[in-house]
Amino acid sequence: MSLALSTSWNAFRYEDGKSLLEELTALGFKNFELSFNLSASIVQEIGAEVKARKIQVTSLHNYCPYPETLTRKQALPDCYSLASIDQPQRQTALKYTKRTIDTAHDLGAEAVVLHCGRIEIPDRTINLIRMYEQGLAGSAEFDNEKKDMAAERAEYQAQFFENMLRSLDEINKYAVQRNIKIGVETRYYFREIPTLDETGVILDKFKGSNLYYWHDTGHAQLMENLGFHKHSDFLDKYADRMLGIHLHDILGCRDHKAPGTGELDFSFISPYLKKDTIKVIEAHAPSTAEDLVNSVKLLEKTFHDKI
Repeated sequence: MSLALSTSWNAFRYEDGKSLLEELTALGFKNFELSFNLSASIVQEIGAEVKARKIQVTSLHNYCPYPETLTRKQALPDCYSLASIDQPQRQTALKYTKRTIDTAHDLGAEAVVLHCGRIEIPDRTINLIRMYEQGLAGSAEFDNEKKDMAAERAEYQAQFFENMLRSLDEINKYAVQRNIKIGVETRYYFREIPTLDETGVILDKFKGSNLYYWHDTGHAQLMENLGFHKHSDFLDKYADRMLGIHLHDILGCRDHKAPGTGELDFSFISPYLKKDTIKVIEAHAPSTAEDLVNSVKLLEKTFHDKI
Protein backbone atom coordinates (compact mmCIF):
# COMPACT_ATOMS: atom_id res chain seq x y z
CA MET A 1 0.00 0.00 0.00
CA SER A 2 1.35 3.41 -0.97
CA LEU A 3 2.27 5.93 1.67
CA ALA A 4 -0.59 8.12 2.87
CA LEU A 5 -0.30 11.58 4.38
CA SER A 6 -2.30 12.84 7.34
CA THR A 7 -4.12 16.11 6.77
CA SER A 8 -2.89 17.15 10.23
CA TRP A 9 0.08 18.73 8.43
CA ASN A 10 -1.89 21.52 6.77
CA ALA A 11 -5.46 21.32 8.11
CA PHE A 12 -5.32 24.48 10.21
CA ARG A 13 -4.26 26.57 7.21
CA TYR A 14 -7.47 25.93 5.30
CA GLU A 15 -11.18 26.40 5.72
CA ASP A 16 -12.15 24.36 2.65
CA GLY A 17 -11.43 20.80 1.62
CA LYS A 18 -10.59 21.48 -2.00
CA SER A 19 -7.70 23.87 -1.29
CA LEU A 20 -6.42 21.62 1.48
CA LEU A 21 -6.22 18.63 -0.87
CA GLU A 22 -4.78 20.63 -3.76
CA GLU A 23 -1.69 21.43 -1.69
CA LEU A 24 -1.24 17.79 -0.72
CA THR A 25 -1.79 16.31 -4.16
CA ALA A 26 0.68 18.85 -5.59
CA LEU A 27 3.31 17.09 -3.45
CA GLY A 28 2.48 13.80 -5.17
CA PHE A 29 0.25 12.19 -2.52
CA LYS A 30 -2.81 10.24 -3.59
CA ASN A 31 -3.70 8.55 -0.28
CA PHE A 32 -4.76 10.42 2.85
CA GLU A 33 -5.73 10.06 6.47
CA LEU A 34 -8.27 12.66 7.55
CA SER A 35 -7.21 14.19 10.85
CA PHE A 36 -9.29 15.09 13.87
CA ASN A 37 -9.28 18.86 13.21
CA LEU A 38 -11.62 18.92 10.20
CA SER A 39 -15.09 20.41 10.22
CA ALA A 40 -18.10 18.63 8.75
CA SER A 41 -18.11 21.02 5.78
CA ILE A 42 -14.42 20.40 5.04
CA VAL A 43 -14.94 16.64 5.23
CA GLN A 44 -17.93 16.93 2.89
CA GLU A 45 -15.83 18.88 0.39
CA ILE A 46 -13.05 16.30 0.64
CA GLY A 47 -15.63 13.62 -0.12
CA ALA A 48 -16.57 15.42 -3.31
CA GLU A 49 -12.89 15.69 -4.28
CA VAL A 50 -12.36 11.97 -3.65
CA LYS A 51 -15.06 11.22 -6.20
CA ALA A 52 -13.76 13.76 -8.71
CA ARG A 53 -10.07 12.82 -8.50
CA LYS A 54 -8.23 9.51 -8.37
CA ILE A 55 -7.38 9.82 -4.70
CA GLN A 56 -8.22 7.70 -1.68
CA VAL A 57 -8.99 8.25 1.98
CA THR A 58 -7.33 5.31 3.71
CA SER A 59 -8.27 6.15 7.29
CA LEU A 60 -9.84 8.72 9.60
CA HIS A 61 -8.53 9.82 12.98
CA ASN A 62 -11.30 10.05 15.57
CA TYR A 63 -13.08 12.45 15.92
CA CYS A 64 -13.63 13.28 12.25
CA PRO A 65 -15.46 15.48 11.61
CA TYR A 66 -14.90 17.13 14.95
CA PRO A 67 -17.92 17.60 17.25
CA GLU A 68 -19.90 20.72 16.42
CA THR A 69 -20.19 21.36 20.17
CA LEU A 70 -16.52 22.43 20.18
CA THR A 71 -14.32 24.94 18.42
CA ARG A 72 -11.71 23.68 16.02
CA LYS A 73 -8.88 24.23 18.51
CA GLN A 74 -10.79 22.45 21.28
CA ALA A 75 -11.47 19.40 19.11
CA LEU A 76 -8.62 17.13 20.15
CA PRO A 77 -8.86 13.32 19.88
CA ASP A 78 -9.37 13.18 23.65
CA CYS A 79 -11.95 15.98 23.92
CA TYR A 80 -14.44 13.32 25.01
CA SER A 81 -13.06 10.26 26.79
CA LEU A 82 -14.29 6.77 25.95
CA ALA A 83 -13.07 5.71 29.40
CA SER A 84 -14.92 8.39 31.34
CA ILE A 85 -16.86 7.42 34.46
CA ASP A 86 -19.11 10.38 33.69
CA GLN A 87 -21.74 8.61 31.64
CA PRO A 88 -22.96 11.64 29.64
CA GLN A 89 -19.37 12.28 28.53
CA ARG A 90 -18.84 8.62 27.60
CA GLN A 91 -22.08 8.55 25.64
CA THR A 92 -21.03 11.71 23.82
CA ALA A 93 -17.71 10.07 22.98
CA LEU A 94 -19.56 7.05 21.62
CA LYS A 95 -21.92 9.22 19.59
CA TYR A 96 -19.14 11.07 17.78
CA THR A 97 -16.99 7.95 17.36
CA LYS A 98 -19.90 6.28 15.59
CA ARG A 99 -20.23 9.35 13.39
CA THR A 100 -16.54 9.00 12.48
CA ILE A 101 -17.17 5.36 11.56
CA ASP A 102 -20.12 6.43 9.42
CA THR A 103 -17.95 9.03 7.70
CA ALA A 104 -15.23 6.46 7.06
CA HIS A 105 -17.81 4.17 5.49
CA ASP A 106 -19.20 6.94 3.30
CA LEU A 107 -15.71 7.93 2.08
CA GLY A 108 -14.69 4.35 1.30
CA ALA A 109 -11.96 4.35 3.94
CA GLU A 110 -10.70 1.17 5.55
CA ALA A 111 -10.06 2.26 9.12
CA VAL A 112 -10.63 4.63 12.02
CA VAL A 113 -7.75 5.39 14.38
CA LEU A 114 -8.86 5.58 17.99
CA HIS A 115 -7.68 7.12 21.25
CA CYS A 116 -9.26 5.06 24.00
CA GLY A 117 -9.48 7.66 26.76
CA ARG A 118 -7.55 8.24 29.96
CA ILE A 119 -7.32 7.67 33.68
CA GLU A 120 -8.65 10.88 35.23
CA ILE A 121 -5.58 11.81 37.25
CA PRO A 122 -3.30 14.83 36.79
CA ASP A 123 -1.01 14.34 33.83
CA ARG A 124 2.64 14.15 34.88
CA THR A 125 4.20 13.11 31.59
CA ILE A 126 5.12 16.73 30.81
CA ASN A 127 6.94 16.96 34.16
CA LEU A 128 8.93 13.86 33.25
CA ILE A 129 9.73 15.26 29.81
CA ARG A 130 10.93 18.49 31.40
CA MET A 131 13.29 16.49 33.64
CA TYR A 132 14.50 14.49 30.62
CA GLU A 133 15.30 17.70 28.78
CA GLN A 134 17.21 18.94 31.82
CA GLY A 135 19.45 15.89 31.59
CA LEU A 136 17.97 14.17 34.64
CA ALA A 137 16.99 10.89 32.92
CA GLY A 138 18.25 8.00 35.03
CA SER A 139 18.62 10.10 38.15
CA ALA A 140 16.98 9.13 41.44
CA GLU A 141 14.61 12.08 41.09
CA PHE A 142 13.57 10.97 37.60
CA ASP A 143 13.11 7.33 38.60
CA ASN A 144 11.10 8.26 41.70
CA GLU A 145 8.78 10.41 39.59
CA LYS A 146 8.18 7.45 37.25
CA LYS A 147 7.44 5.13 40.19
CA ASP A 148 4.99 7.62 41.67
CA MET A 149 3.28 8.03 38.30
CA ALA A 150 2.90 4.28 37.88
CA ALA A 151 1.56 3.82 41.41
CA GLU A 152 -0.99 6.59 41.02
CA ARG A 153 -2.15 5.27 37.66
CA ALA A 154 -2.51 1.73 39.00
CA GLU A 155 -4.58 2.96 41.95
CA TYR A 156 -7.24 4.53 39.72
CA GLN A 157 -6.97 2.39 36.60
CA ALA A 158 -9.65 -0.26 37.09
CA GLN A 159 -12.89 1.70 36.77
CA PHE A 160 -11.69 3.72 33.78
CA PHE A 161 -10.30 0.67 31.99
CA GLU A 162 -13.56 -1.21 32.52
CA ASN A 163 -15.56 1.68 31.07
CA MET A 164 -13.18 1.86 28.12
CA LEU A 165 -13.74 -1.85 27.40
CA ARG A 166 -17.48 -1.26 27.56
CA SER A 167 -17.11 1.54 25.02
CA LEU A 168 -14.91 -0.54 22.73
CA ASP A 169 -17.44 -3.37 22.76
CA GLU A 170 -20.14 -1.01 21.47
CA ILE A 171 -17.79 0.61 18.96
CA ASN A 172 -16.57 -2.74 17.66
CA LYS A 173 -20.11 -3.99 17.09
CA TYR A 174 -20.96 -0.82 15.21
CA ALA A 175 -17.76 -1.02 13.15
CA VAL A 176 -18.62 -4.59 12.13
CA GLN A 177 -22.00 -3.37 10.84
CA ARG A 178 -20.32 -0.62 8.82
CA ASN A 179 -17.40 -2.80 7.65
CA ILE A 180 -14.80 -0.46 9.15
CA LYS A 181 -11.68 -1.56 11.02
CA ILE A 182 -10.67 0.11 14.27
CA GLY A 183 -7.03 0.77 15.16
CA VAL A 184 -6.19 1.28 18.84
CA GLU A 185 -3.24 3.67 18.88
CA THR A 186 -0.06 3.68 20.97
CA ARG A 187 -0.31 6.51 23.47
CA TYR A 188 1.95 9.47 24.32
CA TYR A 189 0.81 10.51 27.80
CA PHE A 190 1.30 8.00 30.59
CA ARG A 191 -2.19 8.41 32.04
CA GLU A 192 -3.78 7.52 28.69
CA ILE A 193 -5.18 4.13 27.75
CA PRO A 194 -3.73 1.78 26.68
CA THR A 195 -0.29 1.05 28.10
CA LEU A 196 1.83 -1.66 26.51
CA ASP A 197 0.22 -4.41 28.60
CA GLU A 198 -3.29 -2.96 28.38
CA THR A 199 -3.00 -3.13 24.61
CA GLY A 200 -2.65 -6.89 24.90
CA VAL A 201 -5.72 -7.15 27.13
CA ILE A 202 -7.75 -5.21 24.58
CA LEU A 203 -6.54 -7.22 21.59
CA ASP A 204 -7.13 -10.52 23.35
CA LYS A 205 -10.66 -9.53 24.38
CA PHE A 206 -11.58 -8.53 20.83
CA LYS A 207 -9.57 -11.15 18.98
CA GLY A 208 -11.10 -12.04 15.63
CA SER A 209 -13.17 -8.85 15.49
CA ASN A 210 -12.78 -5.52 13.67
CA LEU A 211 -10.44 -4.16 16.32
CA TYR A 212 -6.67 -4.07 15.74
CA TYR A 213 -3.45 -2.43 16.91
CA TRP A 214 -2.28 0.87 15.41
CA HIS A 215 1.41 1.60 15.94
CA ASP A 216 2.69 5.14 16.41
CA THR A 217 6.44 5.52 15.91
CA GLY A 218 6.87 8.78 17.81
CA HIS A 219 4.77 7.70 20.79
CA ALA A 220 6.50 4.32 21.10
CA GLN A 221 9.91 5.98 20.90
CA LEU A 222 8.91 8.44 23.62
CA MET A 223 8.11 5.49 25.88
CA GLU A 224 11.64 4.21 25.24
CA ASN A 225 13.26 7.60 25.75
CA LEU A 226 11.49 8.00 29.09
CA GLY A 227 12.47 4.49 30.12
CA PHE A 228 9.04 2.84 30.32
CA HIS A 229 9.40 0.33 27.46
CA LYS A 230 11.54 -0.27 24.41
CA HIS A 231 10.07 0.88 21.13
CA SER A 232 10.44 -2.65 19.78
CA ASP A 233 8.36 -4.09 22.66
CA PHE A 234 5.17 -2.80 21.03
CA LEU A 235 6.09 -4.27 17.66
CA ASP A 236 7.36 -7.58 19.02
CA LYS A 237 4.10 -8.09 20.90
CA TYR A 238 1.52 -6.73 18.49
CA ALA A 239 2.85 -6.50 14.93
CA ASP A 240 0.87 -9.60 13.99
CA ARG A 241 -2.32 -7.65 14.81
CA MET A 242 -1.19 -4.30 13.43
CA LEU A 243 -3.63 -2.62 11.08
CA GLY A 244 -1.68 0.56 10.43
CA ILE A 245 1.15 2.81 11.49
CA HIS A 246 1.68 6.53 12.03
CA LEU A 247 5.13 7.42 10.75
CA HIS A 248 6.73 10.47 12.32
CA ASP A 249 10.12 11.30 13.75
CA ILE A 250 11.16 12.42 17.19
CA LEU A 251 13.96 14.55 18.59
CA GLY A 252 14.34 13.93 22.30
CA CYS A 253 10.70 14.03 23.36
CA ARG A 254 9.44 16.28 20.55
CA ASP A 255 7.58 14.15 18.05
CA HIS A 256 5.44 14.56 14.92
CA LYS A 257 8.48 15.62 12.94
CA ALA A 258 8.75 14.56 9.32
CA PRO A 259 10.54 11.20 9.01
CA GLY A 260 14.23 11.86 8.48
CA THR A 261 14.34 15.10 10.47
CA GLY A 262 14.77 13.54 13.91
CA GLU A 263 16.68 10.74 15.63
CA LEU A 264 14.56 7.70 14.78
CA ASP A 265 16.03 4.93 12.63
CA PHE A 266 13.04 3.67 10.62
CA SER A 267 14.93 0.69 9.21
CA PHE A 268 14.26 -1.49 12.25
CA ILE A 269 10.51 -1.07 11.71
CA SER A 270 10.49 -2.48 8.19
CA PRO A 271 10.49 -6.20 9.14
CA TYR A 272 7.30 -5.69 11.14
CA LEU A 273 5.35 -4.22 8.23
CA LYS A 274 3.27 -5.98 5.62
CA LYS A 275 2.37 -4.83 2.15
CA ASP A 276 -1.20 -4.09 3.24
CA THR A 277 -0.29 -2.27 6.48
CA ILE A 278 -1.80 1.22 6.28
CA LYS A 279 1.21 3.54 6.35
CA VAL A 280 0.51 7.18 7.21
CA ILE A 281 3.04 9.99 7.47
CA GLU A 282 1.78 12.04 10.41
CA ALA A 283 4.04 15.09 10.40
CA HIS A 284 2.88 18.36 11.87
CA ALA A 285 3.95 21.95 11.30
CA PRO A 286 6.61 23.33 11.19
CA SER A 287 7.59 20.44 8.88
CA THR A 288 7.92 21.84 5.36
CA ALA A 289 6.73 20.55 2.00
CA GLU A 290 10.34 19.73 1.19
CA ASP A 291 10.58 17.73 4.42
CA LEU A 292 7.57 15.64 3.35
CA VAL A 293 8.96 14.98 -0.12
CA ASN A 294 12.25 13.86 1.44
CA SER A 295 10.34 11.70 3.94
CA VAL A 296 8.66 9.84 1.10
CA LYS A 297 12.03 9.16 -0.53
CA LEU A 298 13.46 7.92 2.78
CA LEU A 299 10.52 5.68 3.62
CA GLU A 300 10.19 4.26 0.09
CA LYS A 301 13.85 3.32 0.23
CA THR A 302 13.58 1.93 3.76
CA PHE A 303 10.32 0.03 3.24
CA HIS A 304 10.90 -0.67 -0.46
CA ASP A 305 9.40 -4.15 -0.50
CA LYS A 306 6.45 -3.17 1.75
CA ILE A 307 5.06 -0.31 -0.34
